[in-house]
Amino acid sequence: MTEAAGQSVTAEAALSGVVVLELGGRIGTGVCGSLLAQLGATVILVEGGDDRRDGKWRRRATCAAGKVSLAIDASDPRDRDLLRDVIQRSDVVLLSSDTDSMFADLIVSASEQDRIVCDLTAYGRGSPLTGQADSEWQIQALTGIVETTGSGDGTPIPIALPIIEYMTGVYAAGAVAAALRVRNNAGRGQFIDMALYDCAFSSMATFLPRILTGSVEPIRRVGNRHAMIAPWNVYKASDGWILVCVGSDGQWQRLCEIMHRPELRDPPFAKVADRVANVSDVDAAMQAWIEELTIEACIASLNEAQIACGPIVRIASGYPHEPNLDHRDMIKRVPDQATGLDAFVPGSPLRMSASPGRAPSIVPAPGSGREQVRRLLADKIARAPKTDHTAAQTPALAGIRIVEIGHYTTVPLSTRMLASLGAEVIKIEPPEGEATRPWPPTQAGQGYFFTYMNSDKRSIMLDLRKDADTAVLRDLIKTADVLIENLKPGALAKRGFSAAEVAALNPRTVFCSVSGFGADSLYAGRPAYDSVIQAMSGLMDVVQADGVPMKTGISTADLLGAEMAVLAVLAALTRRDRTGKGQYVDLSMQDIAAWLTEPAWNGTKDLPALSIAACRDGFVLAQCDADRLAAIKMDDGRSGFDRTRDELVSSLRESNVRAAPVLSVREMVAAPQTAARRLWFTVTEDGASWPLLASPLRLTGTPPVVCKPMPALGRDNELLIGHAPALSAT
Repeated sequence: MTEAAGQSVTAEAALSGVVVLELGGRIGTGVCGSLLAQLGATVILVEGGDDRRDGKWRRRATCAAGKVSLAIDASDPRDRDLLRDVIQRSDVVLLSSDTDSMFADLIVSASEQDRIVCDLTAYGRGSPLTGQADSEWQIQALTGIVETTGSGDGTPIPIALPIIEYMTGVYAAGAVAAALRVRNNAGRGQFIDMALYDCAFSSMATFLPRILTGSVEPIRRVGNRHAMIAPWNVYKASDGWILVCVGSDGQWQRLCEIMHRPELRDPPFAKVADRVANVSDVDAAMQAWIEELTIEACIASLNEAQIACGPIVRIASGYPHEPNLDHRDMIKRVPDQATGLDAFVPGSPLRMSASPGRAPSIVPAPGSGREQVRRLLADKIARAPKTDHTAAQTPALAGIRIVEIGHYTTVPLSTRMLASLGAEVIKIEPPEGEATRPWPPTQAGQGYFFTYMNSDKRSIMLDLRKDADTAVLRDLIKTADVLIENLKPGALAKRGFSAAEVAALNPRTVFCSVSGFGADSLYAGRPAYDSVIQAMSGLMDVVQADGVPMKTGISTADLLGAEMAVLAVLAALTRRDRTGKGQYVDLSMQDIAAWLTEPAWNGTKDLPALSIAACRDGFVLAQCDADRLAAIKMDDGRSGFDRTRDELVSSLRESNVRAAPVLSVREMVAAPQTAARRLWFTVTEDGASWPLLASPLRLTGTPPVVCKPMPALGRDNELLIGHAPALSAT
């Protein structure tokens, strides 16, 4: 890789020598290409295709940074021959077949070659909506994401950032990394069918348990509050907004002392259930205390009491201004050769000790990489036509052992995805079980959310306060290819499992830590929930309701952290396959969430106009401003309030306005598209029926396999370590 691509040469890059051709115009395709470039691949970005005003081309600097620009005139036979030659010599081709038609014949050509072809579309192949090129925001509406964002007494809120495109792009990069590992082992390429709809469905996991188990209880928006904990909200300090999350009764007791409100320690506020029942009074007391303080003073008091909190970080003067982001080098200022100006771009969130993600150093001018492409083609051998992409192959992670010490969402989700790719995942739980194991609804004491979030894993119960059990963990690490955890930073090191100590036990182990602010952080020991990360990354500055910062209904930071962990682990294993050496991976959810906000950087906030209209049977999302929405009437002159969702959507589309009904989670689960893609299904294990969620990583040659619910606590102790779990109990 040369400096012409806008990145420095790194011999240790995980995907060194891989050539990727990026044809597709979707944002997610650009995201996938950018992440592969950060991992060392040479990514050739084709410019000059379909509508450049939409998709990733709304922000060219974002999608072009760190890539080789190849301008193509589709009407010029010589350019088409050049592009055909690039396809034949590429290892990976990235498409968006539902939005791009200019190179349709070449897209078919790419699919006929024995290489990795990854197609990012709205709905995937073989479904009722295949080929329908709906936008990010139509899919947000159709999958419950809009319906679950916003306050309970207000209208639902669309998320102006393209979060589903980004999630799909990260998952796609992980799928490509998995397919490259298959190709390196078996010499075969395959087709990858990535659907935004599938990834959006997967992101709704926390809302699904009651619906999948037959409950008719409605899913309600909670705004910035938490459905089961209080206080948990944003409050206005004297100089800005702050998010505060009081996670336990003990924390509430300490907070009452700080506020000098001892009477709030007694009923009806003493217990969390009481505070939830009286949440308006609790929030009023919090607001009365916080409004007299600066953000800095408030944070100092709350940090001393070990209460999770964070300011609403503003995206101002071009980027999110936050000290830890600067400390972790997540803000880069690079020259944009297309404009002659500098642009702020994110650093790479893939912080890896031996093969770190490479941040772009330049935004190339359109077409500036043609000569580099010609030189590259001279060194690459064209791949032969395929015989059968769907022929059975060994799964990407067959023979890989992963030891997980994870809780809640982030690491459990990442290892669930890795298990579906063929890895053996051993989940280590404390004697009381992982925190989400008893979350309701339950069956025989085990929660449905926990069960499908940890499908296809083994369970070992260890008490790491005991020497005997830490010895068991050491023995497991000696056999492990991957150790992954999301405990409080430093918690494992205190038990003798620092990165250096793990490397000493097994130099081949990939050790991945996921935390709120990173292991290398200004905020050592500071608690962080998904909501805090959304606040401190700039995300809640973009998502607002009537001037109030608003978190997304889905746990965006947790979810993206999990997806990035999948990609990092796969990339680190690819490098280990080549070098025989593991490495340490330090992922910060704040880095990742800030990376997501890049479309709002550089003072443009180049985000779409989005409006919500109330109808007789719910809401409709329209991609236009409120004035245009109000001007669109049916032939009989009725307003949106007098129409059904389908009637208003039809009128908007006739007026060339993208629109979709805002579906509830229940409607999304029952939709024909959900059934056609088989995004959830039921299995029976030991006489009990459990719903499981499909993987959105649709590799057709080595398809992910999801088949077993999470077993009972400690079921695999005897099988894997030779003694029953009771021996570890306290």
